[in-house]
Amino acid sequence: MSARNDNGLPTPRKSRHSGDSAAVERDGGDGGYNAGIAVFSYIIGGIIVWSLIGWGLDYLWGTRWIVLLGALLGATGGFYLSHMHGLTSQRTSSGGSAADSGPSQDGDSNAK
Repeated sequence: MSARNDNGLPTPRKSRHSGDSAAVERDGGDGGYNAGIAVFSYIIGGIIVWSLIGWGLDYLWGTRWIVLLGALLGATGGFYLSHMHGLTSQRTSSGGSAADSGPSQDGDSNAK
């Protein structure tokens, strides 16, 4: 049975690591690596699945080119899924997007 707080909700787990690495885990410091693995998995998985479908259709119809079309479709579909899940977006070290860098909000543009 897991520990619960006063509201009856489960309490968050403590990190097994000591020191500053716990702060990295809370802030999602490994999010770029995890997103990269997810993008890789979507693309490779798409290539494998759609190549197998193309291979099966090639076998049934006696052609040899549908497997290549399936691989291309799988790679494109994997990238599309990655993009729709927000895994391919550019992020800065502060967590914002690259589009957030613009003129300062105080109106002082440093222009002469």
